[in-house]
Amino acid sequence: MKQTPLYAAHTSLNAKIVDFAGWAMPVLYTGILEEARAVRSHSGIFDISHMGRIIVSGDGATGFLQSLTSNDVEALKPSEAQYSLLTNKDGGIIDDIIVYRETSTSYLVVINAGNTEKDLKWLRSNLSKNTELSDETEETAMIAVQGPEACSLVANLAGEPTLLDLKRFQYATGTLCGAKTTFCRTGYTGEDGFELIVPASRSEEIWNALLNSGAVACGLGARDALRIEAGYPLYGHEIDDASSPVEAGLMWAVKLGKGDFTGSEAIAACKRKGAVRKLVGLRSEERIQPRQGYNIYVENVHAGVITSGVFSPTLSTSVAMGYVASEFAINGSKVEIAIRDRRATAVIVPKKSLLSKEKE
Repeated sequence: MKQTPLYAAHTSLNAKIVDFAGWAMPVLYTGILEEARAVRSHSGIFDISHMGRIIVSGDGATGFLQSLTSNDVEALKPSEAQYSLLTNKDGGIIDDIIVYRETSTSYLVVINAGNTEKDLKWLRSNLSKNTELSDETEETAMIAVQGPEACSLVANLAGEPTLLDLKRFQYATGTLCGAKTTFCRTGYTGEDGFELIVPASRSEEIWNALLNSGAVACGLGARDALRIEAGYPLYGHEIDDASSPVEAGLMWAVKLGKGDFTGSEAIAACKRKGAVRKLVGLRSEERIQPRQGYNIYVENVHAGVITSGVFSPTLSTSVAMGYVASEFAINGSKVEIAIRDRRATAVIVPKKSLLSKEKE
């Protein structure tokens, strides 16, 4: 397994290490519930260095990304970022990504760890003239600081109160512990915070400084629970090469009006016809652990399948996401989740409102 620059820091904290997409990653330190609740109540930090960081540069960079991604790259100003999709010719999702515009001719693209090799092959096979790709994954580390106190923690540690002025999906460059740092106002937990890109050689020092400032070390288990609570898709669960942004509820990240891009015609056709299935949120008051692959029924009719689920650390109820046939994708309607030899009752809710009880 590959190791991130923070591997020694994880083992020093007695983290439980697992294989994730070929990387040795901490799944937990003290416990998933405790770590997830720390993020919801104050602040937690995650090692996300395993995610790919690719620089796309050159006079052709904007047109290159515009032709391969679903969102409108041209709408980005320097120091702005956007969630986007790499789509194939059939309109399926190769990966979900974040594109950061550095200058008029340079972009940072952050991709999922398990898809790095596949994404790079796809990008290189479509590389346009006057465009270069540079993989900076090994030279840097990436740390997510998330929670209601995360932004103030980072700003105080950096001695840069202006960081608090950044809006969601904006970023700035500066220093943290004397090291060059990119402060990205992004995250994957449903909470505010930053994702920090720092030199690999200085990452352990910065990680420890964040811990000493009051952040809690969190592993992949808490990160997964938090993103499910927030209704965020994960590649290999909610989205893959065969899923359409139409059925996944990701058309907000697709700008068909910008002009042709790979898969745009197929996506437009799916939108016109209507999706056969739709990704929905599910909430159950029963104490269950909905798992990927569990079947969903409506009055004994097979309606769909669970893609991700968790017993919510925040709500102390069960929440999940899953695909159901479009005719059953009605908010407020009741379904049943088959769990071995019994069925648990659940209610379909919008993905973005899975956390609504906590937020009310």
